[in-house]
Amino acid sequence: MPTREERTLRLIKGAKPGTPTPNRRRRAFTRHLPGPGEPVEALLKTIDEEPVRDDGVSPPASRRSGKESQTPAAGRQPAPAADPPADGGPAADGSAPDEPGTDGRASDGAAAAAPTRRRRVLVGLLLIALAAALAAAGVLGQRWYADRTLTAAHAAAVAAARQTTVNFVSVSASSVDRDLQRISAGATGEFKEQFDRGQAQVRAAVVENKVESRGTVLRAGLVSGDHRSAVVLVAIDATVKNVNAPDGRPSHYRIQVDMTRDADSGAWLVSRLQFVG
Repeated sequence: MPTREERTLRLIKGAKPGTPTPNRRRRAFTRHLPGPGEPVEALLKTIDEEPVRDDGVSPPASRRSGKESQTPAAGRQPAPAADPPADGGPAADGSAPDEPGTDGRASDGAAAAAPTRRRRVLVGLLLIALAAALAAAGVLGQRWYADRTLTAAHAAAVAAARQTTVNFVSVSASSVDRDLQRISAGATGEFKEQFDRGQAQVRAAVVENKVESRGTVLRAGLVSGDHRSAVVLVAIDATVKNVNAPDGRPSHYRIQVDMTRDADSGAWLVSRLQFVG
């Protein structure tokens, strides 16, 4: 049983008797109760000078001392950050307010958009490279086709020149009309006109001299040409028989022929023929 002097007196500063005091801070201390000769006013006067015992509530910051005001107590939660001012000015702690679009959501959106932009750039570069490759392939394909058709045209011109020169030196009295017609069919332009005008005289000379001639191409080469014209040089040997040489005699010719491609049929025809040696 505690004595009268050890009893604890709990008083609430500023409270009136009988008045409820919710959320008021209470001070608790142990003090000797006044004796019969000590006035109660002396005890009330010294209440504020007594140390305070916390009942789970921290004392005001103005009453903390030294280390307590500088270092947060163990287990105590840090004070929440002050809200930024509504007018966009500096915050209470002196830091500048966040710029619009720089919060976490904006940063996450920018980070998510970066791979998308890189993919778009990569796709664009791939499309450009593909278009360049297709253009290069088209140019190369066109050039290859042009080269191939030109080579084929030159080969056809040389082949036609070989056959025309063989026809020209291969004439027989027994088949003179057919032979002369074959030469005329392979000619064009000025050469055709000249040959057709002198065809009757040539026929008479072949029949009168009983000519029989057969030729063989030794070599033929392209001198120049394009898709529509060509110049070909042909070396040819022939054996010629007539009334003066019934056993035949060999002859060697070098003939230059100018070939022209007919626009309608595409056939290579002789436009000019001349002996060059």
